[in-house]
Amino acid sequence: MITLISGTNRTASRSRAIVDLYATLLEAKGEPYQILDLTELPDDFIVSAMYANCGQNEQFNRLTELITSGDKFVFVVPEYNSSFPGVLKAFIDALSYPCPFQNKKGALIGLSSGMQGSGLALSHLTDILNYLGMHIMATKLKLAHIEQNFDGKLITNELYNELLEQHVAQLIQF
Repeated sequence: MITLISGTNRTASRSRAIVDLYATLLEAKGEPYQILDLTELPDDFIVSAMYANCGQNEQFNRLTELITSGDKFVFVVPEYNSSFPGVLKAFIDALSYPCPFQNKKGALIGLSSGMQGSGLALSHLTDILNYLGMHIMATKLKLAHIEQNFDGKLITNELYNELLEQHVAQLIQF
């Protein structure tokens, strides 16, 4: 099962819109998927679901089940302050030990308003996921100047569309 992760808890985010677009591409290829949207995190998860409270927050547990049931993961991650959103790091930190990402496969897509397409954020996230034992697909899609290349539903940049198609094909083979 492929799990698509919207890497921010910001509502109506471009990350979630890209997740939905990616899901459409998977559907066209007959690939099963599920979506983990960090907007569904409990407001108090850093208190009610971490450390001594691990496993005690049912809403958080439903989200972590998407991790344990997944085999491959696609992280769609916006750039926040030259890295990725802290809520994604907190979510990863709140997962059980040993980490359920161990020996699973991941792919990364970065979004940014600037010209680097979230490259540094994807590097930070790669380091963390590698440490946790996840195998990361070499192709990391960096969607720079996202506001100029995405209308909220469709990618308006033909190169980006081709790269997304290639990313999906590589993920399926990964």
